This record gives sequence, structure tokens and C-alpha cells, in this order.
Amino acid sequence: MERRTTEPRPGWQQTVEEQGLIYPLTRHPDDSLRPYWDESAYYVFSLDEVEALEEVVEELHRMCLRAADHIVTAGRFADLGITDPRVADAVAEAWRRRAELPSVYGRFDLRYDGTGPAKLLEYNADTPTSLVEAASPQWFWMEERFPGADQWNSLHERLVAAWKKQAALLPPGSPLYFAYSSADELGEDLMTVAYLQETAEQAGLDTAWISMEEIGWDPLSSRFVDRQLRFIRSCFKLYPWEWLTTDRFAEHVLDTLDNGGGTGSTLWIEPAWKMLLSNKALLAILWELYPDHPNLLPAYLDGPRELADSKGYVAKPLLGREGAGVTIHEPGAAPVPREEPCCYQELAFLPDFDGNRVVLGAWVVEDESAGLGIRESSGPVTDEYARFLPHVIL
Repeated sequence: MERRTTEPRPGWQQTVEEQGLIYPLTRHPDDSLRPYWDESAYYVFSLDEVEALEEVVEELHRMCLRAADHIVTAGRFADLGITDPRVADAVAEAWRRRAELPSVYGRFDLRYDGTGPAKLLEYNADTPTSLVEAASPQWFWMEERFPGADQWNSLHERLVAAWKKQAALLPPGSPLYFAYSSADELGEDLMTVAYLQETAEQAGLDTAWISMEEIGWDPLSSRFVDRQLRFIRSCFKLYPWEWLTTDRFAEHVLDTLDNGGGTGSTLWIEPAWKMLLSNKALLAILWELYPDHPNLLPAYLDGPRELADSKGYVAKPLLGREGAGVTIHEPGAAPVPREEPCCYQELAFLPDFDGNRVVLGAWVVEDESAGLGIRESSGPVTDEYARFLPHVIL
């Protein structure tokens, strides 16, 4: 693994916008616009490295599925902050009937510097983003800059194949809706949903799009409807389950949930069991089930334990996103009480490449490794000001 600098292509901004990345620039607190898509540098991997990382990702995914089964079997929903019995029952049923429910993708965030084993930082298997830039613009960048080279990137083909394979699980006779939140001013949700809708259409599915805010409730039929009052039988949503089960329509969601077998009126993708994999409590449960695993960091739910004095720790809210609420605690520092439930994970600073902190976003489609996206940040936490850099296998 190596970071190399290069000159960006002339007209790069227009190029990546035409390839689907609608926000190639990020507005920073000082009101300046700086590249989000950053091709002034790129990362090089060897084929052996990528093949080893693919094996790690697929092993981690299998371990996460076993951890999900443990949570359901042992009834440990409270450890994830799931205290509503109806929500816990819905998640448990979705897990037991997962073979009947479409499930498409997820993203592991890994610490890796090319010298030691990759370490799992978190798994977002419910509403992962940075998909478009990983699947499309970086592939075209590689073809233009390194014709004949390769990339850890089969995302597009695998997504199309996944929709084809799982089409039989969708309710017949109605389109699959793709829903995003219009509250996202950046447009990342809309961009991601539009790309996933495109892959579903290439798989031959009948689709429609809608914002979450436009989804209506018909009290006469007790069903969710679109803008034309058509029933919504299936919907891919880039809207976290913890919101879906707590907002003002939560009771309707649970009352009408198709949790496999067509027993309800609305089937949601990703399914409810993905709540088990997008919660930071998963990290502590993995460490409990697989202590000293080379690809895991020690993590606990009841406090930092020995980490406070030995290696230091990071406190992560169970449902935080883009680094929100994450705090770093150096070894021996006085503990800082947290009011919200957190996962306390061993402090492992992101690798530093020329002053840039790097995290690998490794994608899974269905149950297989499918691609890589790399984000850099200037500080120790990968936040909304991170940059996306392409990579190549040489």
C-alpha cells in the first residue's frame, strides 16, 4: 500500500459530475470549497494485498452474521439500545426469515497501513454511502490514467447481479420504490439512491423514486402510498431503521411491515435485521465472541476497562455517523463520562500517509467482497470533511 501524488486531470470536476458524483467539492467551516473527490493523489496496492483484504472482509462479514444470530438467540437487544419490544420482535423475525428478505450491501471501515492485519473500525450495513464514487468515477479514473491496470472494484456488476437474483423476493405487480431524505442538503442521499435505482433498472426491475418526506399514509386502507396514492409494496430506503422505528409513523411501519412471506403490506430494504450490524455495540459483541482475533480491536459496552490505562480508547455512540460524537481518550487520561450509550474501542490511530489519515471502506454485496473506497481526513476522526481518493492495483 503506497500513496502517490499526481496532477489532476484537466476538467476533472465536470468529468466526475457527469459520472454521477454531484458534489465533487465540500464547503468547509471557513466557507471555502475544497475537493471531496481528490485525484491529486492515489493509492497503489499489490494484487496479493487486495486478495488478502478480500478474505479478511468476507471473514468479518461471516463473523458479523454469527454475532447477529447470537444477539437474537440470547435476546441481547438492550445492549444495542433496542428497548421497544415491538422493534425487537420485528428485528428478530426479520433475522429468522432473512432468506425471504432482499438484502443488498454494506460497508466495512477498516484500519490498514499495508504492514499489519487490517482492523475493523465499524460496519454500516443499513445505510452506507460513498458508494457512487467507489463504483463509478474511480473506475473511469483508473481506465483513463492506468489503461490495462486493475482495481478492487466489481461493485456495479455485483449490484446488478444482486437485484436480478433477489427480484423473486419482491412483491409482484408493483414497482420497487427508491426513497431518499430530502432533508439531506448535500444531495448524497439522492445521488446514492439514484445510482442504486439505476443498477436495479439494469437488472430489469420496475422502479420508482420518492423522498421519505413524500411518502403518505392512507388511513382508509391503512397502507403507505406515493404521491399518486398508489400503494407502496416494496421500498429501498436510505433512511436508518432507528429513525424509521421512532418517527411519528413508526407504529404504521411496524403494523404494516412485510417481514418475509408477504404477510405485511410494505417490504423495506435494507431489512430490519440490518439494525444488528449497523450498531457500534456489534464491535463489543464481536470481541466477546472472538477475543484476540487479529482483525478486531478490543471493545466493551460497560466502559473502557483496561483500555483507559493501557492503549487508550475511542468512545463511539452506538448509532453515530460520520464521526459525530466520537471522542478520543489517550492512555492515562481522566475518564470523561458519557451520558449516551457508547461502545468503548481500543484507540488505534488511522495510518498517517504524508499527514493524511486514511480509512479503507471495503464493500460487501450480498455476502461477497465487492470493492474499495478510500477516504482521507486531516484529523484523527473521519468526518464530513473527509476526501475520497481513487486507487489502483499495480
